[in-house]
Amino acid sequence: MKNTYAISSALNLEQFNTIVRNNKNITFTDSVWEKVNKSYDFLKVFANEKLIYGINTGFGPMAQYKIEQEDQITLQINLIKSHASGLGKALNNLECKAAFLARLLIFMQGKSGVHPSLPELMIQLWNAEAVPVIYEHGGVGASGDLVQLAHIALGLLGEGKYYVNGEIKEAKEVFKEHNFKPLQIYIREGLALMNGTSCMTGIAALNVYNAKKLIDWATTSGVWINELMDAYDDHFSLALNQVKKHKGQMEVAKKMSEIAVSSKWLKSRKKELYDREVKEKVITEKVQEYYSLRCIPQIIGPVIDTLSYTEKIVEQELNSVSDNPIIDADAAMIYHGGNFHGDYISLEMDKLKIAITKVSMLWDRQLNYLLNPNLNKKFPPFLNTGVLGLEFGLQGMQYPAVSNVAENQMLSNPMYIHSIPNNNDNQDIVSMGSNAALITKRVIQNTFESLSIYLLALCKASQIKGNTEKFSNKIQEAITFIQAYLPDEKHAFAPFEKMQKLVEKLQ
Repeated sequence: MKNTYAISSALNLEQFNTIVRNNKNITFTDSVWEKVNKSYDFLKVFANEKLIYGINTGFGPMAQYKIEQEDQITLQINLIKSHASGLGKALNNLECKAAFLARLLIFMQGKSGVHPSLPELMIQLWNAEAVPVIYEHGGVGASGDLVQLAHIALGLLGEGKYYVNGEIKEAKEVFKEHNFKPLQIYIREGLALMNGTSCMTGIAALNVYNAKKLIDWATTSGVWINELMDAYDDHFSLALNQVKKHKGQMEVAKKMSEIAVSSKWLKSRKKELYDREVKEKVITEKVQEYYSLRCIPQIIGPVIDTLSYTEKIVEQELNSVSDNPIIDADAAMIYHGGNFHGDYISLEMDKLKIAITKVSMLWDRQLNYLLNPNLNKKFPPFLNTGVLGLEFGLQGMQYPAVSNVAENQMLSNPMYIHSIPNNNDNQDIVSMGSNAALITKRVIQNTFESLSIYLLALCKASQIKGNTEKFSNKIQEAITFIQAYLPDEKHAFAPFEKMQKLVEKLQ
C-alpha cells in the first residue's frame, strides 16, 4: 500500500519533488474541494448569456467570433485536438508526471471554473500511476504550454498515449483496464487544461532538484582536489571569505571548511610558512594554487545564490494560477489578462543553465589539472598507472567531458530573448519557456556526465596517492562510493557501462 499525501495548501519544491519522484498517491482536503466547487458553480451561473472569452467565443485571433451554445462543448474539444500537435521525442515519465501534477494543482485553487470531475479524473489517473505522454516540441510559452498541455487534455479524453508505471500504452487500453470514463466537457475544461505554464514549471522543478545535487558535489569535490594536492586550507576559510559579503560564497566556504576539518592532507599556512623562516630563493611547492582550486567559493557562491532565487521563483509559479481568464467567485468577477505567460520560468531557466555550465567548466579545468603532470607535478600522465605509451589511463575519458562542456557553453545562449511572433501576431511576444526548461535539463544532464568522469579521476588519483585514511571523512566516504565504478587495472580505462551506471546513481 502506497503512502497517500494529503494536500491542503501550497507545496514547496521539496514536497513537489517528493510526490513526483516517490510515486505517492495524492488526495485533497475538503476545504480545497470547496473552492473547486464554488468556482464551477459561480461560472455556471455567471457565464449564462454573457460574452466570455473561450466559453462562447473563439480563441486567440478568432475571439471576435461568437460561438452559439449548442457548439460550445465542441469548441473545447476542437481546441484540444487541434493543438495536440507536439513533435519530437516524448518527455520522460518523470517530466510528464511533473507537468501533470503542476496542472492539477492549479485547478485545486478554485480559480479556473472547471467541473470537479476534471480534477477527480486526474487524481484517479495519478494514483493509478498513469499520466498522458507529452512531446518535447510544441508550445512557445505565451498562452502557456498550449501544445504540451493539449496532450494532457487529449489523454483525459481517452485518446493518445499514456505512461503507466513508466511504460507507454494506448490511452484506450489504460481507461479500459481501470474502468475510467473519459473527461466530459462542461464549460471551459479544454481551455483550462491548456492555458498555463505547467509543463515548463514541472520540468523547472525537476531541474532545480537536480541542480542542487550538482552543487553539493561541487563543494565536496572542491575539498577533494585540494586534499589531493596537499593545498593550503585558508582559501576556503571563513576568515577569508566573510570579508566579501555574498551569502553564497560564505555558504560554500562554510561547507568546505566543515568537510575539511577532519583532513590530514591539507596544510596550515601559518604552520608551514609563517611559523618558520623560508630561506629558499626558489620555492618548489606552490604558495598559491591555480584558480580552479583556490577560487571555488567565489565561483560556486554565485551559482548557489542564483539557484536559491530560481528555486523561489519556480515555487511561486508552481503555486500560482497560470490560466486565462481567471474565475474569481469571491469577487463575482471574471478577469482577462496574461497569467499564462511563461517569462518568469524562461528567464530563471536561462540563468540556471548559465550557472550550471560554469560548474561544468570548473570541473573541466580541475579534471585537466589532474590529468596533466606538467600542471599538478604529482601524478603520472592521465593518471596512468600502467605502461606509458602502451596504455592510456584516463586519456579517452577526458574527451566526452570536454565535449559536454563545449555543448553546455553553446546551449547557454539565452532562450528568453528568442521571441518569435505567431498566431496571426496575437502572440506577438512569447517566452519560449518550455524550450528554456528543456535546454536547461540537457545542460544539467551533460554536467552529471562530466561529474561522473571527474569523480572517477579523483578516485583514481586518491588510489595513486595512497593513505586514503588521511582524507577527510566525507571524502573517504566518496572514495568508497566511487571506487565501485572504477575498472580493473588489467583493462583499458574506458568503463562505458560503469560510467553510465554512475551517472544514473548520481542523479
